[in-house]
Amino acid sequence: MGKSDFLSPKAIANRIKSKGLQKLRWYCQMCQKQCRDENGFKCHCMSESHQRQLLLASENPQQFMDYFSEEFRNDFLELLRRRFGTKRVHNNIVYNEYISHREHIHMNATQWETLTDFTKWLGREGLCKVDETPKGWYIQYIDRDPETIRRQQEQERKKKQDLDDEEKTAKFIEQQVRRGLEGKEVEKPVYTELNRENDEEKVAFNLNKGASTSIAASSKTSGLGPNALKMVEGAVKRKESAHSSGQSKEKKKKSALDEIMELEEEKKRTARRDYWLQPEIVVKIVTKKLGEKYHRKKAVVKEVIDKYTAVVKMIDSGDKLKLDQTHLETVIPAPGKKVMVLNGGYRGNEGILESINEKRFSATIVIDSGPLKGRRVEDILYEDISKLA
Repeated sequence: MGKSDFLSPKAIANRIKSKGLQKLRWYCQMCQKQCRDENGFKCHCMSESHQRQLLLASENPQQFMDYFSEEFRNDFLELLRRRFGTKRVHNNIVYNEYISHREHIHMNATQWETLTDFTKWLGREGLCKVDETPKGWYIQYIDRDPETIRRQQEQERKKKQDLDDEEKTAKFIEQQVRRGLEGKEVEKPVYTELNRENDEEKVAFNLNKGASTSIAASSKTSGLGPNALKMVEGAVKRKESAHSSGQSKEKKKKSALDEIMELEEEKKRTARRDYWLQPEIVVKIVTKKLGEKYHRKKAVVKEVIDKYTAVVKMIDSGDKLKLDQTHLETVIPAPGKKVMVLNGGYRGNEGILESINEKRFSATIVIDSGPLKGRRVEDILYEDISKLA
């Protein structure tokens, strides 16, 4: 086996070395040439191709610097947006991940001398939120995508609607409490004097629970006096009125409690989250950044990561992609097919699609799993259900 053979140890070692990152001082940005040692870099600088590149750069050096600066900025921000989103992260972490790519634009070819200068520039231009801490500079990407802004406005609108519902609930409970306190005044008893015309006269009371008071008077000569009879009749009337008022208050309290429970159940049913991804549902890709190959194509969610990101598998090609939920939308099947509820109080339940209301962009489903099996849910939004794979 000769020394120049493709499978010789030296050739293999050279290929392994060329894959990794080399020293920055032996890299020529103009020619995009990475040299392995000082001698190779010296030979490159003396080459005719390098001299031609220097002549071109000397004619308009600012144009080349602006080009490299723009490429560095775009690649850095794209990595920050895709990898970290709008999370607050240390600038050195993003930079180390950026330079791990072998063909990246080096900072010494841009208008910024250090990473700190570049970070401050991002803050002045309004591209990122930057703040300095004892541990260094932190950056946070500002997402100005129209779709993201629309989603944030939708979340704020739903949050305001929930607050309005809470205020209505509080006012309703206050009214119910006021109604319950209206009839709590206890009727004061009226006392009358019991007079007997004859000392030998006897009076007996027989009070039975749940029945009217029976009065038995036994006397050898005559019956009860008129004053005693009036007192007994007044006591019976007071007992009946107190019993009826107690029953009416109990009915009021019970009805108010039932209404509050129903209101709480309705509020729980309409509870929403800002994330909706679930495994084994069919979704449609709506972003155009992946090209026409995947735009408006259907896929199946295989795995949900951090609630907002999913690994999907294309139905037609079988390719696997990792996408944010903003780049996906739900799929509504034909009536009679199985769907999964993705948001609201019935979240996570499977059901059968019964009908579709195109004017109100809603559907009617019948829950097919869990303790609520058989329940019919009307006017559930398109975005809250999706077809099951």
